[in-house]
Amino acid sequence: MKTLLAHGVGGREDLPLPFGWAVAGAAFAVLVSFVALGLLWTTPRLNGAQAGRPLSAAANRALDSAAFGWLKRALTLLITGYVLLVLVFGKDDANNPLPWLVYVFLWVGLVVVSVLFGPVWRQLNPLRAIHAGINRLARLDPAQGLWPLPPGIGYWPSAIGLFAFTWMELIYPDNATLTTFRVTIGLYAVLHLFAAFIYGSTWFDRGDAFETWSGLFGRFSVLGRRADGTRVLRSPLAGLDALEPAPGLIATVMVMLGSTAYDGFSGSPDWQTYVQSAATPRMLLETGALLGVILLLTALYVACTTMAGRLAGESGRGMPVAFVHSVVPVALGYVVAHYYTLFVYEGQRGLAKLGDPLSTGADWFGLAGRTPNSALITPALVAAIQVLAVVTGHVVGVVLAHDRAVRLFPRAVAVIGQVPLLILMVTLTCTGLILLFAA
Repeated sequence: MKTLLAHGVGGREDLPLPFGWAVAGAAFAVLVSFVALGLLWTTPRLNGAQAGRPLSAAANRALDSAAFGWLKRALTLLITGYVLLVLVFGKDDANNPLPWLVYVFLWVGLVVVSVLFGPVWRQLNPLRAIHAGINRLARLDPAQGLWPLPPGIGYWPSAIGLFAFTWMELIYPDNATLTTFRVTIGLYAVLHLFAAFIYGSTWFDRGDAFETWSGLFGRFSVLGRRADGTRVLRSPLAGLDALEPAPGLIATVMVMLGSTAYDGFSGSPDWQTYVQSAATPRMLLETGALLGVILLLTALYVACTTMAGRLAGESGRGMPVAFVHSVVPVALGYVVAHYYTLFVYEGQRGLAKLGDPLSTGADWFGLAGRTPNSALITPALVAAIQVLAVVTGHVVGVVLAHDRAVRLFPRAVAVIGQVPLLILMVTLTCTGLILLFAA
């Protein structure tokens, strides 16, 4: 995003202790959590599909009420109308709010809201609303398409969509122009509406990249549903444990993880020097590097989880998808570490720009004159948050992997079977911090 602030302002010199010690301490924290779990957590404790305390009858009535339904429809209409206003009538200049709306509020802000309240984009998705409205006018069931959704599709469209979006955000040089947004948003809408009319509204559940992005991070929310649909309050661990395996899920999670890893790598001085001096076109090199990072992480993950199954005396087949939920916290930690500064600082700038969608000097919300408050993005604070986010994500991942291991493997070999996963988590922790502070 060439016109917006870099994703972080902290550096290794801003840490409260030497960088080497910080990396060693992070690796030690992951190792200690593994040892403690092996000693104290000897039986499965997570049962995500049935976990949680049911919401009160009053809370369920409020969530099912007509007023709440109209509120969701009103928000969807406002989002759709605002985006169309800017897309059709906006000016392609530095005051256009669309880059902030897409890269800050949708991409990063959606993570924050989903972690707090669950998969909210499913309720606010304008494409889902348009599809449902057209079907209702035609007196058709939105859930019914021309053909049933083939089970092999799974999350693969979301994996491709997330890769395309991160490529546009991180690599495409004209990623903030109005022309780019018009083409990409238009193409995205046409493709997904066409697929929804073919396969029904279930297409959006796993085919829409932003619903998947919101849905996976929404599993951290204390608000969730059991397998039988009951609304419950549950721990984030239970929400992640309830994630059901499906085709393309590993690819989707690895795109989520690998894109932020590439973001840190691409900011390193050595990589920038190489790209600038190479004869190969920059965009081709960067695209290859982004894809290469994702494929490398995928290969390491599949190898470690397969080896885990074999060390435990089980078949390695099926192990990668069985443990993939444990990588989602790692991806969230990387998102927080890489996008914290962008969200806090540019989010404030974006709020000021939202009041002038047509670049006419308007100030709809009275925020145009406000300057961003930098109190929450001091270098030392940012550096501490980045380290804490990465370490916490890996520790939570170790907890989830351990509970799944003691459920799948015999108790006597469950800890041994996790050793490859432990090595992977420690490696990702150290590498993630090194890449994060390399820039």
